[in-house]
Amino acid sequence: MSRTPAKLDELDLAILTAMHDYQKAGILELSRRTRVARATVQSRIGRMEESGVIASYDPQIDVTAAGFDVQAFVTLEIAQGALDAVAAELEAIPGVLEAYATTGTGDVLCRIGADSHAGLQAVLLSIDRTSSVVRSHSVIVLSTVVPFRTLPLLRTLDPAGGTKAPAYRAAHER
Repeated sequence: MSRTPAKLDELDLAILTAMHDYQKAGILELSRRTRVARATVQSRIGRMEESGVIASYDPQIDVTAAGFDVQAFVTLEIAQGALDAVAAELEAIPGVLEAYATTGTGDVLCRIGADSHAGLQAVLLSIDRTSSVVRSHSVIVLSTVVPFRTLPLLRTLDPAGGTKAPAYRAAHER
């Protein structure tokens, strides 16, 4: 099921930025920081939740800080038509942090984590033992150059029209 992309305006981006910068802030604090009414912030957040722009409020967990400081990317070649099967098999392996169906030489790209090189080898062997994986290729992560981020990409959007929030408009008019 695909969704129609949400049309974000400058106020939506300001709210998302405030939510990113002040992750523990509630609606009232976000209202204060964006200089718009609490009801407006609440309505905008509700709309962004409904459209899927705000996908989760899960805490961002740094697995490295939690002791899983060995990570790798693994490209999998899978048996023809086995995407659903490999998804279930990968979900059953705790060291698989995420996996994506891809184009190119491989079929699935995984990010995996482990507490040691021996732990990494165990995860790789678990992946290779699955019935859907024909071949795998792995590369070990040495360091993070650019951490996962979304706001720079969102800021490239051409905001959809102006905002109706008078206080926000007044604070950001040139």
